Amino acid sequence: MPEYNHIKFETCKQVYAPAEDTFLLADNLLVHKGDLVLEIGAGTGLVALNASKTASKVVATDINPHAIKCAQANTLLNEIENMDIRQGDLFQPVADEKFDLILFNTPYLPSAEDEIIGDELDAAWDGGVDGRRVIDLFLNEVRNYLNDKGIVQLVQSSLSNNGKTCQKLEEIGFEVEITASERFFFEEIVVISGFLKEVVKSN
Repeated sequence: MPEYNHIKFETCKQVYAPAEDTFLLADNLLVHKGDLVLEIGAGTGLVALNASKTASKVVATDINPHAIKCAQANTLLNEIENMDIRQGDLFQPVADEKFDLILFNTPYLPSAEDEIIGDELDAAWDGGVDGRRVIDLFLNEVRNYLNDKGIVQLVQSSLSNNGKTCQKLEEIGFEVEITASERFFFEEIVVISGFLKEVVKSN
């Protein structure tokens, strides 16, 4: 059975298997003791399980029902008790909840219609024509689900315009850094971290 950072995990059919982008995020989590953490697109649950070792609670979501079952199985396998796993699209499963850290290994690959397989696994990688279809939907909402001084960390590729993501985060009130990166022969995978600026309230 595979093991990563002292976490055992099963891979499952129709679920994105942990790969370089998964490990890049898992190795560079900005989670602090006591944090409330949300991971969107949890897949096997490996990143969320890593976060659970430090966080007070982790909510892990995925649109793929097979991923929900897989993450639940891996949570039980590791006897993790502070994870809540929910099915749904983007922020839909968390309603009006707020978090200290939001994580998302985005579906960042540009894709044409003839590349779509037509099964649940598409959601893990299909970013639309420019790779940004889901990224932009996420960015439009993320601030509404963060506590004051909250942090967002998302993984994407140079194929889907990392600069545009940084600019969008800055426009909605984040200080932005690329906190990790790994270059492959045709792209660079990065972890973009946004730190929500403190709102100065007038008297």
